[in-house]
Amino acid sequence: MKPSTKDNAIGKFHEVKGKVRAKAGQLTNNPGLQIKGTMEEAAGKVQGIIGQAEKALEKRRARQ
Repeated sequence: MKPSTKDNAIGKFHEVKGKVRAKAGQLTNNPGLQIKGTMEEAAGKVQGIIGQAEKALEKRRARQ
């Protein structure tokens, strides 16, 4: 598996996991859990963006 694909997949996993955790924190009135979920969701989005950047670099290197 290419690093870009791996980063995209792991990023999406953390994004979904973070959304679930944040919603669970909201439903149980647990602000700490909600914040951790929001942070994990943001980290997943960043990792997905990194994967997209790596993919663009891979394509650029292939053309050269």
